[in-house]
Amino acid sequence: MSAPERIPPPAVTPGPPVTELLARGELTVRGRLAGASNAVLYCTAARAGHEVPCVYKPVRGERPLWDFPDGDLARREVAAYEVSEALGWRLVPPTVLRDGPYGEGMCQLWIGPAPDGSGEHGASGNPGASDGPEGSLAGGLLALVPGEEAGEGWKPIGLVEVDEDRTALLVHADDARLRRLAVLDAVINNADRKGGHLLTTPDGRLYGIDHGVTFHTDDKLRTLLWGWAGEPLPAEAVAALRRLSAALAGDRPLATRLAALITPAELDALRRRTGDLIDTGRHPLPGGDWPAIPWPPV
Repeated sequence: MSAPERIPPPAVTPGPPVTELLARGELTVRGRLAGASNAVLYCTAARAGHEVPCVYKPVRGERPLWDFPDGDLARREVAAYEVSEALGWRLVPPTVLRDGPYGEGMCQLWIGPAPDGSGEHGASGNPGASDGPEGSLAGGLLALVPGEEAGEGWKPIGLVEVDEDRTALLVHADDARLRRLAVLDAVINNADRKGGHLLTTPDGRLYGIDHGVTFHTDDKLRTLLWGWAGEPLPAEAVAALRRLSAALAGDRPLATRLAALITPAELDALRRRTGDLIDTGRHPLPGGDWPAIPWPPV
C-alpha cells in the first residue's frame, strides 16, 4: 500500500472546515486496510487546494450482522459522532455520510500516521505491549500487571492468561478522558469497545473509533471501560448528559439528523438511556445477558 510517511494534522492547516473537506472533497483511494472484517479504505479528501487523510467505509463493503439487522454500520458511525459532538467532548473524529468511489459510505478523519498496510485505523502508535506481556497497551491507557491489584491510577478489568501457567490483571487508566468515553459508550450502547479502538495524539487528545455496532434497542454494552461501574457520574458528565437530553427533544436539529441515521425505536432508546443515566447519576453496571467484555479485548 503506497501512502505518505505522515500527513500533517489538518487542525493546524488553514482552509475549509474538516467536515466540509470530508463531505465535499474529492476522495482518492490510497489503499485498503488489511485485517478489517469490512471494507476499510485509506483515502485523502481534497478541496480548494487543501487535503486531509481519511478512512472511507462504503456500505456495500459491510458484512451483514444478524444481531444488528436494521440500518448499516456507516450511519451508526455518523450517529455516534453526532452524539459525541452534542456532549461537547469531541471524542469521535469528524465523521460524515457521503458518496464515494464505491457508493455511499462513512468518511472519517484519519487520526495518526499514515498506515503501512499492516495496521488498523490509526493503530500504528497504539496497540501492542512493551517489553513483554506486562506492559502498556493502547497508548498507555491499558496495561497488564502482575497479581490481582490494579495499583494507584488504574482500574481493574479482569484476569487474562498470558501463557500456559500465568495470568495477569488487565487494567485501564483512571483517566478523565477514558471516563468521558465510558459515558459516551453507555449512551450509544456500544457493543464493541476494544483497546484497539482507542487512539491518542501527541497533543494529549483521545479519540474512540469503530462505532458501527451501536444504538441497539436492547442492552448490548460491551466494553473494556468497566472500572467506574456503579460509581457516581462526575458533575461534568451529568451536565453534558442534560445538554444531550435537551438536544434530543422533539424535532430539535440533532434529533432530526439522528432520525435520518438510526431507526425511530433506536432514537427513542437513545433518549431513554440518556434519561436513565441522568436519573441514576451513576455509571452503568454490566447487564448479565450479554458478554460484558469484547473479544479479543485489545
